Amino acid sequence: MSTTADSSPHDWQRPFVPHDCGAIAGSGSGPLAHLSFAVKDIFDIAGHVTGCGNPDWLAGHAPAAETAPVVLQLLEAGADMIGKTITEELAYSLQGENYHYGTPVNPACPDRIPGGSSSGSASAVASGDADIALGSDTGGSVRLPAALCGIFGFRPSHGRVSLGGVMPLAPSFDTVGWFTREANLLRRVGEILLGPDAAEVQASRLYLMADGFELADEALREALVPSLAALSALLGAPAVVRIGDNEGGLTALMLRFRTLQAREIWTQHGPWIETARPRFGPEIAARFDWARRMAGEAPRDEALRREHFSLRMARLLAGGGVLVLPSAPSIAPKKGLELAASQGFRDRTLSLTCVAGMARLPQVSLPVAEVDGCPVGLSLVMARGLDMALLGLAERLMAALD
Repeated sequence: MSTTADSSPHDWQRPFVPHDCGAIAGSGSGPLAHLSFAVKDIFDIAGHVTGCGNPDWLAGHAPAAETAPVVLQLLEAGADMIGKTITEELAYSLQGENYHYGTPVNPACPDRIPGGSSSGSASAVASGDADIALGSDTGGSVRLPAALCGIFGFRPSHGRVSLGGVMPLAPSFDTVGWFTREANLLRRVGEILLGPDAAEVQASRLYLMADGFELADEALREALVPSLAALSALLGAPAVVRIGDNEGGLTALMLRFRTLQAREIWTQHGPWIETARPRFGPEIAARFDWARRMAGEAPRDEALRREHFSLRMARLLAGGGVLVLPSAPSIAPKKGLELAASQGFRDRTLSLTCVAGMARLPQVSLPVAEVDGCPVGLSLVMARGLDMALLGLAERLMAALD
């Protein structure tokens, strides 16, 4: 198969895709009236081709017959869709640098990456082009760009928000998430897309993820101290936990996550890749080749260990427990990282984000601090299904910090 593009990247800074994607007026009334939203280019819009970050995918697929239900929900709530945003190729990366369409600007620190794969959506919100943006989060693709761009990002409980009309990547990990610049709006979008939690449980106990903080740069850890103090004032002093200790360490947990994810990704996209022989940028080509190799190996105990891990996390967070951890291990890296540095950042990040992904938990990233003028995010995680409780806690914490 052809795995590399035959032209150099464009130097685009705007977050929106170059191909026709349409703008759609909302209902004109409702809780989100007079607000705008952008949509990652893996969500279907009726009458338009969903490009998924790759020109060969764009050229080889027909226009969508229907609009993704989650887009319709925002339109019915009164918000206006203003366009579709750049994503990394088939949403399989965390950097935010699309080989074909360029890197959407990180408005907070323009010489640095925005994070991906929902890079365009995060950039659109951070720049003020849109009030709300939809993204997807399979391995961290909302939480990381929210942290690096200095905005709010939410990954819901797996299965809580409809994935209809959204390109699948790894279905047992895929979620629809969203970005805003305000905690109140993040919660209001949740009221539209989530509805009420099944149980009325409030945040009541705080757990500090020590091994997660140990992964982060020292300057980032220090920058989060005031936010941790404010959180402790709300919930009490935290109990210190080490999430990776029963898993062979966070790195081992991350590698199980990557393996499970890769097998699902090749199942979804391998047949198209082998038939269409698409042009991929070098890093994405290597990632899909690795997914193909993982899919060809006999499964070990990764799936079973995932279920055991999920049960442990459910017990830890039952009844209102809140896990706190850094959203990212560092501030946004500079654009154009060498391969080894890029992989190192990716592995450290996934060692943080895989916790919620493996256990199917909701997680919110909050812009609470800066290091060297670049944003730093703090993440909160609650039990599966307590999404609105988590968004309510995020709003309370930001009010306390303000």
